[in-house]
Amino acid sequence: MKTKSELPACPVATTVSLIGSKWKLLILRNLSARTWRFNELMRSLEGISQKVLTTSLRELESDGIIYRKDYGTNPPKVEYGLTEIGKKLEALLSLMADFGTYYKNASSL
Repeated sequence: MKTKSELPACPVATTVSLIGSKWKLLILRNLSARTWRFNELMRSLEGISQKVLTTSLRELESDGIIYRKDYGTNPPKVEYGLTEIGKKLEALLSLMADFGTYYKNASSL
């Protein structure tokens, strides 16, 4: 996790710095429903590269938002899920989904 001195003073900027990329938000959207394996996430996120998915997952794990469970089997079995900190983002993701739906249905479009 980042130290307080590494984070912006503004709470909104802190949140954006942690989850502000398109891919991180979509990863979190998926993980808010259930745990996922790497290849499942890869298939569900059309257009993401393996490198970007790996980097995003590592950053989210490093920031304490998701966990990685390695079963130590061969072939490898690894699952990703939300930590307690990550679960605090579910309300935000729900609000973002509500706004997206509202915006898409707005009569001014």
